[in-house]
Amino acid sequence: MDSNSSRVEIGNKIRELRNQKGLTQEELADRCELSKGFISQLENDLTSPSIATLVDILQCLGTNLKNFFNDDDDEQIVFHNEDFFEKTDTELHNKVEWIIPNAQKNMMEPIRVTLDPDGSTYPDQPHEGEEFGYVLSGTITIVIGNRSMKAKKGEAFYYTPNSEHYIKAGGKSGAVFLWISTPPNF
Repeated sequence: MDSNSSRVEIGNKIRELRNQKGLTQEELADRCELSKGFISQLENDLTSPSIATLVDILQCLGTNLKNFFNDDDDEQIVFHNEDFFEKTDTELHNKVEWIIPNAQKNMMEPIRVTLDPDGSTYPDQPHEGEEFGYVLSGTITIVIGNRSMKAKKGEAFYYTPNSEHYIKAGGKSGAVFLWISTPPNF
């Protein structure tokens, strides 16, 4: 990254923070004992602050260097078909798509499961957490221990996975459903 692109970010971010705090350039300058002209130049990337000055300005804006340069803003929020990671199981006749890749670091792990007619998911052992799903098409049977429940397109399911569990499709149509596990375990 060249120095210009990082400077551009500083000016914009300082302006955003100042606006979030509802301060004018003048008010920020007064708080930091700087001139309004300096704040204006800084926000328009016509000057670069020293680290010490930047630390002062960020303190006046209620933040610090670590939070200021943390690039959470760059974290992907929307995922497209080409981002999905998919795996097909020819024995169980299913396709699993991790629609939020690398979700192991998150609180939830959503997958989209496509079951061929008579297909099923791999039987999963009891584990911590909860599971939720929504049927997009077809009909499924949710099997938890010795209980089995049907759910069809437009219906949702929610359970604690305290017994061996899996999901199977009806014989004629197959099914597609979203399946969200917390904590991640797929």
